[in-house]
Amino acid sequence: MLNTATYISASSFLGAALAIGFGAIGAAVGEGYAAGLANQALSFRPEKSGDVLKNMLVGQAIAESAAIFALVVAILLLFSTPQPKTVLIAWAAIGAGLSMGLSAIGSGVGAGLPAGSACVGIVRQPQNANKVLTTMLIGSAVCQTPAIFGMVIAFLLLFLDFSNMPVYPGWAALLGAGLATGLAAGGPGVGNGLTSREAVTGVARNPEAGTETNRVMLIGLSVGQSTAIYGFLISLLLVFTGLEKSTSLSDSFRLLGAGLSSGFGGIGPGVGLGVVAAYACKWVARRPEATGILTRTMLVGMAVTESTSIYALIVALLLVIVF
Repeated sequence: MLNTATYISASSFLGAALAIGFGAIGAAVGEGYAAGLANQALSFRPEKSGDVLKNMLVGQAIAESAAIFALVVAILLLFSTPQPKTVLIAWAAIGAGLSMGLSAIGSGVGAGLPAGSACVGIVRQPQNANKVLTTMLIGSAVCQTPAIFGMVIAFLLLFLDFSNMPVYPGWAALLGAGLATGLAAGGPGVGNGLTSREAVTGVARNPEAGTETNRVMLIGLSVGQSTAIYGFLISLLLVFTGLEKSTSLSDSFRLLGAGLSSGFGGIGPGVGLGVVAAYACKWVARRPEATGILTRTMLVGMAVTESTSIYALIVALLLVIVF
């Protein structure tokens, strides 16, 4: 018969594996994309190898930060000694691993997209290298925001005291909290990368429109975070809402379903929002005089694109609060 300490130890090992296992996926893809386009760029102008290599390494370093977040959470899961030892700590460990690992995938991929475009841009327009680098740094940094949401939820699951939470349905609330933010962060991470990639390309081609392009990029990135925020909100509700003890399977699955609803519901809209903003950045750079109408159209398009994530949020709220 396994005791509570054994359950916690085993779950911590599993959570650590989930955190760094999933967390390593996105960063590697993003870094590979940046390096691939760097090689493509240098095939045209090998004499720019110094500038391209510097830009590539900076972009890869930002993309890798999501994996570093995952590594930190994994190490904490391996070596921390939670007190008091309740069986809910085991579920919190798994939720923490899922929150951090899954959220790092999109951020890692997304951060690599503007880095790759910057490598191409500074080769084609070397006189615009500083402006291209600035846009890349802003876009790549914002791509890490969903992973930061995942890390915050992971830390809450690791360090909060759950001794007063009932095991049933508490286990489902903690697991659902990890899934809500972890899954919902994937779409915005990639979507933000798509937006930033087109902004970087646009600034490289037309630096005179850099101010307009960056402004539209920042608006698009801000709105593009919304689906990750919805998942983050549901995670907070699942962690902090007072629960009544219940051994009913329906109560447990109600809370788990809330996490899955907001989590999966944020993936598609998060990518879609990034696509809308990406095209807006692309054409603002080419037609800066049309910035006003393009921005308005972008915002209307993003509002409609976001609607499906709102439906998922409503269902998740009903599951947590009403039923």
